[in-house]
Amino acid sequence: MKDTVNHKTHYSPPWADVSIIGIAGSSGSGKSTLSHAIVSKLNLPWVVILSMDSFYKTLDAEASRQAFLNEYDFDSPEAIDFDVLVSRLRDLKAGKRAEIPIYSFAKHAREEKTTSIYSPHVLILEGIFALYDPRVLELLDMKIFCEADADTCLGRRILRDVEERGRDIEGCIKQWFTFVKPNFERYVEPQRKVADVIVPRGVENRVAITMVVQYIERTLTEKSKSHRAELKKLGQIAEDDPISRNVLLLVQTPQLRGMSTIIQDIDTSTEDFIFYFDRLTTLLVEHAMNNIYFTEKVVETSMGTKYRGLLPAGETSAVIVLRAGAAFETGLKRVIPDCRTGRLLIQSNIRTGEPELHYLKLPDDIETHDGVLLLDPQMSSGGAALMAVQVLVDHGVPEEKIVFVTYFAGRMGLNRLTKVFPGLKVVVSAIVADFEERWVEKRYFGC
Repeated sequence: MKDTVNHKTHYSPPWADVSIIGIAGSSGSGKSTLSHAIVSKLNLPWVVILSMDSFYKTLDAEASRQAFLNEYDFDSPEAIDFDVLVSRLRDLKAGKRAEIPIYSFAKHAREEKTTSIYSPHVLILEGIFALYDPRVLELLDMKIFCEADADTCLGRRILRDVEERGRDIEGCIKQWFTFVKPNFERYVEPQRKVADVIVPRGVENRVAITMVVQYIERTLTEKSKSHRAELKKLGQIAEDDPISRNVLLLVQTPQLRGMSTIIQDIDTSTEDFIFYFDRLTTLLVEHAMNNIYFTEKVVETSMGTKYRGLLPAGETSAVIVLRAGAAFETGLKRVIPDCRTGRLLIQSNIRTGEPELHYLKLPDDIETHDGVLLLDPQMSSGGAALMAVQVLVDHGVPEEKIVFVTYFAGRMGLNRLTKVFPGLKVVVSAIVADFEERWVEKRYFGC
C-alpha cells in the first residue's frame, strides 16, 4: 500500500498574510477615531486595530522622572520600540499569534501582562509613526496619512490627555510646544510623501472612509475566494489517495456496531442516544490516549509484588470544537477526570460555505503539553478540521502531539487533513460519505 504519511501539502488559513493598513498623522489628527469608524462601518470580527502607543519603550528611572514632569519626548521615533513592533507584525503576517505590550500612561511604564492578537484578516496599525520605519512600510498593504488643522489637533490632544491619561492642561500645552509641534514638522509630516491616501478632516471625510472600507471588503472577498479555491484543490489532490496509516479506525467489534446501530437509528430516544454516545466517545478517547507519550513506571501491588507498567508522560489537554465537540465532554471526563480543556468555534459561512474562526480560548501553556486531543464528532470535507489543527500549530503545538478524535469522518476530509498535517493522528469510529449534514449535536442536545 502506498504510504502518504511523509508527503506534506501546503495549506494557508484565511488569516495568513494578513493585510495591514497603516494610518499616520499628527497627534490629535483623528487617527484613532478614523480607525474605529472604518471598523464600525465594516462590522466584522476579523478587522483589528493595533495602536503604536503599545510600543513605547520601557523608561529607566531618569526618563520616568522626566515623563512625570512632562519633560520626556514621547513624540520622537526614539521613544518607540520599532524592533518589537516589526517582530509582532511579522508574526501576524506569518499567521502566528502576536503578544502585544500594554503601556500605562498613568505609570509611564509597560504592564507585566500582554494582550494577544491572533487570526485577523485585516490589521489597522495607527500611530504618529505608522509610516516612518522602512521595515514597517514593507509590511503595509495600504498607507494612509490623516490631516487636521493644528488648533484642532491641540484641542483634541488636551481633551484626551486630561480625560484618559490623568494629565493637567498646563503639562499638555508644555509638551505640545516643546515636543509635539517641532517633531511633527521634523518626523511626522514627511510621512505624507509615502502615503497612498491622504485623508483631510479625519472621521468627517466620508468619501475617504468609504474608499478604505471598499478596499478592505475587496481584500476580504479575494482572501475568501483564495481560501475556498485552496480547499477545493486540496480535495482534488487527495481524492484518490489511500487513507494514511495515521488514521486509526476503531476495530468494528459487535459491541461497537451494536452501539452505532442504536446511535444512528432515528427512532432511538434522546436518553438512549446520549447514553450510548457517551459510551462510544469514552472508547474513542481511550483509543486516542494510546497515542499519547508514556513512560515506564514500576509500582508495588496490594499483594506485595512489583508491576512494571506505564504512566502518561506530562500533561494531556483537550480542545473542543464547538458546539458539537461538547458531546465528547462526558467521555473525556470519564477517561481524564482532571483534563484541562479549551474551546474553538468554527462555523461555515452560509453564503460561501467557507469555514470561519469565531472564538478561541486555549489552555495556558498548551504548547508545553505532551498531548492535545482535538474533539469534534463529525468531519466531512475537512475544512473546519484543517482550520482547527492550524490554530493549535500556530499556538506552538507540534502536529505530532495532536490527536484528532471524531465519530464520523469523510474520506476526502481525512485525506485533506493528513496531507497537510502528516504527523497528526486521527481516531475515528467510521468512515462515511464525503459530505454529510451535521446531526450529532442536534440529537445529543435536542436542538
